[in-house]
Amino acid sequence: MKIGIAQINPLVGDIEGNVQRIIDCTNTMQTQQVDLLVFPELTLTGYPPEDLLLRPTCQKRVDAAIQYLLRDVKDITLVIGFPGERDGQRYNMAAALRNGRILAEYRKRELPNYNVFDERRYFSPGDDCVTFTQNGIRFALLICEDIWFDQPAADAAAVGAQWIFNLNASPFHRGKAAERENQVKTLAKHHQINILYVNQVGGQDELVFDGASFAVNTQGELVSRCDMFAEQQTVIPINDRGMPQLGHRQPWLDQNAEVYQALVHGTRDYIRKNTFNGVVLGLSGGIDSALTLAIAVDAVGAKNVDAVLMPSRYTADISNHDAIQQAEILGVKHQTIPIEPAFQAFQTMLAETFAGLPNDVTEENIQSRCRGLILMAISNKTGRLLLTTGNKSEMSVGYATLYGDMNGGFAPLKDIPKCLVYQLARWRNQAGEIIPQRVIERPPSAELRPDQKDSDNLPDYAVLDAIIEGYVEQDQSIEELVDAGFSADTVQRITRLIDRSEYKRRQSAPGVKITQRAYGRDRRYPIVNGF
Repeated sequence: MKIGIAQINPLVGDIEGNVQRIIDCTNTMQTQQVDLLVFPELTLTGYPPEDLLLRPTCQKRVDAAIQYLLRDVKDITLVIGFPGERDGQRYNMAAALRNGRILAEYRKRELPNYNVFDERRYFSPGDDCVTFTQNGIRFALLICEDIWFDQPAADAAAVGAQWIFNLNASPFHRGKAAERENQVKTLAKHHQINILYVNQVGGQDELVFDGASFAVNTQGELVSRCDMFAEQQTVIPINDRGMPQLGHRQPWLDQNAEVYQALVHGTRDYIRKNTFNGVVLGLSGGIDSALTLAIAVDAVGAKNVDAVLMPSRYTADISNHDAIQQAEILGVKHQTIPIEPAFQAFQTMLAETFAGLPNDVTEENIQSRCRGLILMAISNKTGRLLLTTGNKSEMSVGYATLYGDMNGGFAPLKDIPKCLVYQLARWRNQAGEIIPQRVIERPPSAELRPDQKDSDNLPDYAVLDAIIEGYVEQDQSIEELVDAGFSADTVQRITRLIDRSEYKRRQSAPGVKITQRAYGRDRRYPIVNGF
């Protein structure tokens, strides 16, 4: 007998298109004599469908899709995930379908309602263990969060199941893939049961699903592992006793490669699934726009990327030189549009209103907004998505301009701290220098006033990023951060900036989730609060 893993990239809401993806994958796997094919969680709707589930037509389309599969797919068992309404309740479900029959239906028992998950908003929990038999082998169904608890697996083992099929839509963050695999290995060995873990791939708004589907045997030994960030189908032969043979076991990516691929994958799918014809971005000669350009080119190809240099009176010549050098290395179309005429026009327009008032951050923000206006105009005219280039460190403390450098439709680096930006730039250059070394070595600067450096306003990025990680990702208090060795004045200033900048982040573009707690759906703080 052969079991297939169908690690696919569904499109949320495209129920009919997802059915065709299932059929295409099934046809391919049938040529390899696969008897049973397992797809991810909520295969038919994609994950997370969010409030699409509340539309009455959604369930009707799902039900029609299941009937289509029952009618048209023959001589192979499909295990698929879908939302289902039973007895007046909606469930996150899995079913085994074969030759016009539903062999088993399972209702997800453990509904996550933390971090990015809102499943209790949409689903009721199930409470039953469900199995089906094929070729004399008994299979149990579980869905995603169920595998993080002992009882669902224990129940499956207690009724004599030899395999658990665990259907997943598990979002990526650094280190998550190894963590989930270790959890499943422990569970399999403890209950002496084989476990197949299938995960979807693809970007969906802020989330990226990394795939890395796998199977382990009753001893907790890895039998098979799929690639990360790629659609893939894998075959696992099993003997008459239900025991699997060793198959392809893709090595892990190193952490920099893992994160970079997540950024490329998430950016590519946001562009592709929203049907943009390419992207445009501002290229300043700084590290953030340099890394964003590299990601964009790796995501959609140089011919689909436009770079715009927008120097001001404060832009250093070497910034322009380095930006042009990178664009030429990557083969990206680029143009230069100085902002000085627009900046002067705004100063003239506002001269009477600002009379007697000193220059301050206002004039810096006007420059940024001149650039934002230019980029949005190009985006509108060409139909290309504008990528913003800000990073997590800047977004945390509000070191960004609303309606200026925050303008755009997608923010690849939104969840990337500044130190990691440098780390990823160095890693990407290992395959050949595409980011000029001087860009990596120069002290970062917004170049909005003479001789400006980020360090004029912010602590060293190593310190800043560590405080952000503690306060945002680990919910550490000011006292705990001070006890960890950070200056009390610095901690109080940075945490105050983080709290006061929530209104800016609420208006920012979505970006790829990389850390355990990203801004957006992962961290929902009230803008107005007295905490």
